[in-house]
Amino acid sequence: MSSATSLKVLVVGSGGREHTLVAACLASPLVGEVIAAPGNGGIAAVCPCFPVSVDDVIGMTELARREGVNFVVVGPEVPLSLGLVDSLLEAGIPAFGPKADGARLEASKIFTKRLLLENKIPTALAAEFDRLDAALDYLGTAALPIVIKADGLAAGKGVVVATSAEEAEAAVRSMLENKLFGESGDRVLIEECLVGEETSIHLVVSGRDFVVLPTSQDHKRAGENDTGPNTGGMGAYSPAEVVDDALMRRIVSEIARPSVDAIAAAGIDFRGVLYIGIMITRDGPKVLEFNTRFGDPETQVLVPRLATDPVALMHAAALGTLSSVPLEVKPDYACCVVLAAAGYPGAYARGEVVELPPSVGPDEFLFHAGTRLDDSGRVVTAGGRVFGATALGSTLAEATRKAYGVCDRVKFASKFLRRDIGARQLRRDGQPS
Repeated sequence: MSSATSLKVLVVGSGGREHTLVAACLASPLVGEVIAAPGNGGIAAVCPCFPVSVDDVIGMTELARREGVNFVVVGPEVPLSLGLVDSLLEAGIPAFGPKADGARLEASKIFTKRLLLENKIPTALAAEFDRLDAALDYLGTAALPIVIKADGLAAGKGVVVATSAEEAEAAVRSMLENKLFGESGDRVLIEECLVGEETSIHLVVSGRDFVVLPTSQDHKRAGENDTGPNTGGMGAYSPAEVVDDALMRRIVSEIARPSVDAIAAAGIDFRGVLYIGIMITRDGPKVLEFNTRFGDPETQVLVPRLATDPVALMHAAALGTLSSVPLEVKPDYACCVVLAAAGYPGAYARGEVVELPPSVGPDEFLFHAGTRLDDSGRVVTAGGRVFGATALGSTLAEATRKAYGVCDRVKFASKFLRRDIGARQLRRDGQPS
């Protein structure tokens, strides 16, 4: 780059992940200007936002060209799968995120399952179906519990862990017969149910080069003690000490390195985040799924822990120079608690006026997710997950206490949250939870 402030960055997306990435861009010495599309109420307070939908590939590319953007960071999976990065590269604009062929690793669970099995990367055994009768016949011979997955993107809701034959049949019928997820459910994957503890491993990948970001663990269920329906994520913490050094070496050698090599061998020049969901079973770590972008809310705990400039890391990955940027991580723990609207992940209220704290303390962050500004300039709710309250601390207990302190100073009518984010690790550490 010609100067220390030569990047004009467009951040694509509107959630807590994107607010976190915008904040990282604004703090980077490499960045001169930041814009976002479509953004949210919190992002609009710190940079210009443009009302371009994330699935409008042509409109987003034209926005980047018109605004003189020279680097784009793509947050969500949908524009990646629609080929936004392909379009940007054709326009001569570097971007962080895989092209459509790489995004297929998230957009098609069947594609990924085939790649894993063909390359003998540890994962659950599975069978794929596009006909209801064949899927039901298979269920009649399968052991319970069993996992049913819609093949395509389903906003985090396309996976059912069925504990009874009736529940399994209902899930398959909802996808193949009733088209609950549209074309995303035209094919289904029926998998053995892996048992253990989950963790998330994020790799920043550039071809065959990759770096492993800090470990994290999210909390998918809406209710405390991991009860209730699955959500996009109700909170996260980092590091996840369930992954010790020895286990991380196994994950890198048995999963991360073989996965990156297999993707490259398939002819995919992957440049972005490969976010691997892993179940730590009694037989070792096994892949649950691939995502091809930063997790949400994992981003809200990973990015604040990076001592390396996240923009330098992402830009180098996009340009193919990742090996030139050493990864350094702060020793702090991080905790993010999601403030949601009551009813999420089902129906919930929108348009509630939010009372925000006038400020947050050092190493505390309030990342907006489902917010917008109304005609009077007030912050109002606009989504199921409304905020991510994040804090750093010298221990997980301190980070958690500070994050909940931020939560308690945010007011809106339907606010609800889990009070047990990080509790499993705190109990393991002998801390009150």
